[in-house]
Amino acid sequence: MRGIPGLIRPGTSSPLAVPLVVPGLRVIGLDLSLTSTGVALPDGTTYRIKTQPRDGDRRLLHIRSDIRDDLAEHRPHLAVVEDLPMHAMSAGITGMVHGIVRAELAEAGVPYALVAPATLKAYACDNGKAEKAELAAAAYLAAGATFVDDGGGDQADAWWLRAAGHDWCGMPLFALPQAQRDRLSKAKWPDTYRQRYVMGIAS
Repeated sequence: MRGIPGLIRPGTSSPLAVPLVVPGLRVIGLDLSLTSTGVALPDGTTYRIKTQPRDGDRRLLHIRSDIRDDLAEHRPHLAVVEDLPMHAMSAGITGMVHGIVRAELAEAGVPYALVAPATLKAYACDNGKAEKAELAAAAYLAAGATFVDDGGGDQADAWWLRAAGHDWCGMPLFALPQAQRDRLSKAKWPDTYRQRYVMGIAS
């Protein structure tokens, strides 16, 4: 990530870089990929599920197992998943990961939202064509968040997906311009889920 003069120096940790949690709402963010899936857990921490091509289809079992463990341990109320890219060569491969993860979410009873990459970038950076490094920089500016071993930006994407879920449910983790928050209306959200939280009746 390039430094932003006067604000960010590469490799510098922020004293604000602590997990952001809103009591009463648990959201997991998932940036799905066969090679490197980014996960933002409900406690605010992030990590990557990394797999190797030599493992073939067993990579899917690895991802499924890790996601299953996360769902059992953290019991999220909502998952926010980056949607499949349109007209992309990798969409079919990523679609296999989506299939197993959505099955796990369904079995665990966790409703999920789908957020297109451009919508997520517009929400985070006010720019639907923002680069990966810009999302990481925006997370630092918004909440002092930093990501270790995240050259591909998978953890940063997952972090913003989790933030989007909190925002949509009326429990934002930090302040953002309303124009950026409004971009979330383009995502695919579970029916009535927002209303449940706004009304304070989710359990």
